Amino acid sequence: MKKVILNADDFGLTSGVNEGIIRAHRNGILTSTTVMANGEAFAGAAEQARLNASLGVGVHLVLIGGHAVARREEIASLVDQNGELPRSLGVFVARVTAGLIHPEHIERELRAQIEKVRAAGIEPTHVDSHKHTHAHPRVMESVARVASECRIKRIRKPFEALRDSWSLSQIGGVGAVTQLAGALAAQISVSSFESISRKYGLRSPDRFLGLAVTGQINRTRLHRMIETLSEGFTEIMLHPGICDDELRRTGSRLQMHRQTEMEALLDPSIKGMLVEQGVQLATYGELD
Repeated sequence: MKKVILNADDFGLTSGVNEGIIRAHRNGILTSTTVMANGEAFAGAAEQARLNASLGVGVHLVLIGGHAVARREEIASLVDQNGELPRSLGVFVARVTAGLIHPEHIERELRAQIEKVRAAGIEPTHVDSHKHTHAHPRVMESVARVASECRIKRIRKPFEALRDSWSLSQIGGVGAVTQLAGALAAQISVSSFESISRKYGLRSPDRFLGLAVTGQINRTRLHRMIETLSEGFTEIMLHPGICDDELRRTGSRLQMHRQTEMEALLDPSIKGMLVEQGVQLATYGELD
């Protein structure tokens, strides 16, 4: 059976992103999302999650950008004097690799984020991470340990098969070609990720799509993804939302792209294609 999890990242980033995600779920084919505990619009996201029980909600663990959830004194090697997380992926990875960020500080922040989500009345279906920081083996070890302690047994495997990255990146778009290199480079961590997942008993979908075309998924690309779905569970990563002044102020690289993705998820022809192909919509909660 072909089953697809259509997951929207960044729930809680802004009210416009929240609205786009909920619209794509209620009126389209979006099945799942992951919420940012440190997002400016977290309270609104939590409220919407409680009102939309059919939407699977996981935790989008954030170790880059924004204010930490845990107290600064408890995670000193992870944050600056104002309690702010590292601003860029490059800086974070360099510090983790050099051993300048203590694993216990990462774990305290991860626990604080998961606890905040649960305190808001949300039982997480799974975890993933902002900018895929858990693709780094040292971060993955911390994420897996905390997820297991928190009784969360499902996690995104943020690696895309080379044939999928190449095929999707060829469907127009300069940005997609640029991101292809990053998707290919991530492959070096696959074996470590799988080993750590087994160690902690974590499950992931059989296939992951959307890495090389992050923020570049339009109707045509989504059509191609569904057309090539294989047996088992596939996660398609998305970033739908409404582009407004609040989103522009965040400095997010993804602006109008979010609306393009939302519109693709709302396209009736895509929903019809799922029916024709015999594809079942799913959430991480169904992954066992």
